[in-house]
Amino acid sequence: MGPTASGKTSLAVDLVRQHPFQIVSVDSAQIYQQMDIGTAKPDKGVLDIAPHRLIDFIDPAVPYSASRFRTDAFREIDEILDLGDTPLLVGGTMLYFRVLRDGLADMPHANPEIRSEIEKLAQEQGWGAVHQQLAAVDPDSAARIHPNDPQRIQRALEVYRVSGKTMTSLHAEMHARQEAKLPYNLHFFGIQPEDRGVLHNQIETRFRQMLNEGLIDEVRALRSRGDLSNQLPSIKSVGYRQVWQHLDGEIDYDGMVETGIIATRQLAKRQHTWLRSWPNLQSLSNSSHQSVQHVLKYMDTISI
Repeated sequence: MGPTASGKTSLAVDLVRQHPFQIVSVDSAQIYQQMDIGTAKPDKGVLDIAPHRLIDFIDPAVPYSASRFRTDAFREIDEILDLGDTPLLVGGTMLYFRVLRDGLADMPHANPEIRSEIEKLAQEQGWGAVHQQLAAVDPDSAARIHPNDPQRIQRALEVYRVSGKTMTSLHAEMHARQEAKLPYNLHFFGIQPEDRGVLHNQIETRFRQMLNEGLIDEVRALRSRGDLSNQLPSIKSVGYRQVWQHLDGEIDYDGMVETGIIATRQLAKRQHTWLRSWPNLQSLSNSSHQSVQHVLKYMDTISI
């Protein structure tokens, strides 16, 4: 696990070179076909050394859920174990990791009346005020959800108003039920760069490199299909949304670059927040040789 651009793939490939691992991708953007550059999919050279499961298998127009990911990931894990190898789950989609660990919480259905009340509050006072209300009743969820993420803010507050329970407590209940049934021992490692400034520079460098490699043409090809829009989860992915807006004429090139880098840094910040609250996390400072040895040494002490 780790924030975007922190070196997860590099570390995973180094591990594959030293142990019979097979990689299962935990990335909600790399699942999509025709979206290679902006999702930082591993190239052919990397895949020849370390094949990745659960990448490049869903059309961008097709909905995909955390529930489906859990089913797909367990299938891949079972196949890897049957071959006598070790599954190595690699990615930055923390929700997918949590669903693997905890299962799916039994959340209340949407309530149009309460949802309308929340939307009215947002219109009158802004989503910042809604986020403050969420923080008052569910500080853990508020800490995880960015104040500029209205969809998740709305849902978390709605869940509390409908059920009287926080999303945090509902997930905890689900985790307690799931823990006894989970057929695997999951062990979590998190790359947590000590210098955020270095990570921010890496994010900017990588985004500019994506543009040099043809990200705009990649998004232009997606737009030309005619069946995609920037309301789809695939196109809302960081980088794609900003380039799409640029091609729509909403922002100029420099504005697209700036907002793309900012959005990626905000994503990294949210990923850091998840990692800080993750229980029993083995912390890795970077993707160096030392981190590889840490993982391999840890494996000698546990049962997979």
